[in-house]
Amino acid sequence: MIWKIILILDLICLALAGLFMLSMMTKRRPKSGFYARLGDHYYAHRGLHAIHAGIPENSLRAFRLAANNGFGAELDVRMSRDGRLVVMHDESLKRTTGANANIAGVTAQVLGQLTLEGTREKVPYLEDVLPLFEGKTPLLIELKPENGNHEELTRKVTNLLKQYPGLDFMIESFDPRVLLWLKKHRPDIIRGQLSENFFKDPEVVLNPVVKFLLGNLMANFLTRPDFVSYRYEDRDDLAPGLCRKLWGPQMFWWVVRAQADAAPLKERGDLCIFEGFAAK
Repeated sequence: MIWKIILILDLICLALAGLFMLSMMTKRRPKSGFYARLGDHYYAHRGLHAIHAGIPENSLRAFRLAANNGFGAELDVRMSRDGRLVVMHDESLKRTTGANANIAGVTAQVLGQLTLEGTREKVPYLEDVLPLFEGKTPLLIELKPENGNHEELTRKVTNLLKQYPGLDFMIESFDPRVLLWLKKHRPDIIRGQLSENFFKDPEVVLNPVVKFLLGNLMANFLTRPDFVSYRYEDRDDLAPGLCRKLWGPQMFWWVVRAQADAAPLKERGDLCIFEGFAAK
């Protein structure tokens, strides 16, 4: 009797392990086309910013410097109360502008009165940034939906991108619903799943079950991302390593803060989102 129980438990464990591995399924990295050009670039995190030099993150000046110096760039997009596509990482305006309000609760009229981190740089909109990169270097666009606006945000961003046929870009998000929308409505757009070990990040407020599922890339079988973008500090965790070994997606790592860390990634075909140094 005991051996039957052990056998059943072993079979259950094997089945669960198989489902776990299948759940992180991605597309494999192609060897030609746009993907062949990705490796030519490092991606400046929120632009080539340096606040000590008066260049704030996610500012037009930071993006212009990135493009003019041959770097791709990563940026964040949120939606204002009146539906504008605002380029800013934080939900709140407090850290970068001093205003005690959330982006989702203000209009363009309010945003137009604010400046970034004590400089003269204004809060940019996505349509201000895209022309800086068209015909130059790629953009990695992170969508940050909130309050259930994932469909509206993704639709507005993709509609705007149609106006820039000479722009190389990819879209990524922590929210699998963004990738599901792209898979259904714009499968031609290269899409990526952002993730990290959420249990190690004290700033993330999520249900523990959601943390486990998303941190282990277990929505991939639904969204079938073209690439995975994982936090560099969590690079030795099981999920990114197993996903890479099993399914062979293009890997991005964020945020890399030293050239000594960036060079080996590029050598093995991984891409890095960097900050705080001039990548070579």
